[in-house]
Amino acid sequence: MAPSHGLPAGLPHLVHDAFVRARAAGDLTFFPTQVALLRVHGVPFQLRFAPSLAKKPKPSDDKISKVPSKPFDPFENPPPGLLIVPQVGEAGSFTHRLVLNKFAISQDHSILATSDFRPQTHLLEAGDLAAAYACVNAYHEEGEELYVFYNSGTHSGASQPHRHLQLLPVRRMQEGVEPQMREECGGTMDGILVDQLAWTSATLPIFVAVAQLPESGGASAATLHATYLALYRQACAAAIHTSAINADGETVDAAAEESGTIPARMSYNLALTRKSMAILPRTAEGSMVSPGGGTLSLNGTVLAGTALVKSDAEWDALRNDASGLENVLVQIGVPVGSQTLKKEQTAAL
Repeated sequence: MAPSHGLPAGLPHLVHDAFVRARAAGDLTFFPTQVALLRVHGVPFQLRFAPSLAKKPKPSDDKISKVPSKPFDPFENPPPGLLIVPQVGEAGSFTHRLVLNKFAISQDHSILATSDFRPQTHLLEAGDLAAAYACVNAYHEEGEELYVFYNSGTHSGASQPHRHLQLLPVRRMQEGVEPQMREECGGTMDGILVDQLAWTSATLPIFVAVAQLPESGGASAATLHATYLALYRQACAAAIHTSAINADGETVDAAAEESGTIPARMSYNLALTRKSMAILPRTAEGSMVSPGGGTLSLNGTVLAGTALVKSDAEWDALRNDASGLENVLVQIGVPVGSQTLKKEQTAAL
C-alpha cells in the first residue's frame, strides 16, 4: 500500500537519515538518556533522565494561550536541516509539514506542524488527525510503529502556540531498556501504554478516556475526528468538578469549541497509535515529587508510559520508588481515588 497524504515511501528511513545529518550538523539537540523501570498500578513505566531538556526554552503561559503578535515561530519557516517533508496532506491541499524536533527526546523525534498558523489551544481538526494517522500507517508499512501525542493547554506540557503533533518511533522509545530491567520490574512491556489501556485490563490511578481503532489501520478522517470528539467530551465530563475545567466550562459554546473557533475548555494530552486513541485531562503540568525531590513535569509521553526527568533530585527521588510517580500522576490528572479505574472505552464510530 502506497503511503497517503504525500508522504514518501520509506518514511522511517527518511526521518532517521535526516536526524543523523541534523545532529551531526548541530541543527538539533539530542543526548541519550538513563532509564529505570517502575510499575504503577501494575503497568511498566519508563523513567528517563534527560537533564539536557532542562535547557530547552519555555515560553510564558501568555504565549501558549494567546495568538502572539509576532514572536519567533519555529514552524513557520523551519531551517532546511530540520525539514523532512515540506508538504503533507491530500493532493492539492497540503496542510502540514513534517520536521525534526530541535530538542529531541529520542532518536528520530519528529513534529507534524500545520503549514499555516493554527492555535495549539484549539481542538484538532479532522485533517490534523488524518495527517498524523497517515504517518502512523507509513511507519507500519515499513514494519515500525509510531506514537503520536498532542499537548494542548497550559497544564499539558505545551511549549509552542503553533499547532503541532509530536511523533516518536516506538522502537526508539524503548532503547536502553535491557531484558534484566524488565525482569526486575516484574514482567515484559506488553506494548505501549495507550494500547494497553484500550485493549487490555490495564488501568491508571487517573482518568483516561480511551478508544480502540480498527486494527487494519483503515480509520477514515471522519472516524478519527468523531472518536476524538467523543473522547474529549468524556474527558470534560470526568473533569467538570475539578480545576481542569475553565471557570466558564459549563457554559461554553460546544459547537464553536468543536469547530475550532474558540479554545478548548481544558488542558489535555492526546495519544494516537495505529490501534488506539486516548485523551488525558490535565489539572497541572507537574507536581513536587517529595520535599527536596524537585518538581516533575509531564507531557503527552505519559500516555506512552514514559516520564521524563530533568534533574538529579527528581531522578534520585523517583527511580527506586514507584509511589512517588503515582503521587505525581494523581496530582496532574483527575484521580479516581482508591477504586480501580473503570475505563470509558469508546468504540470507533
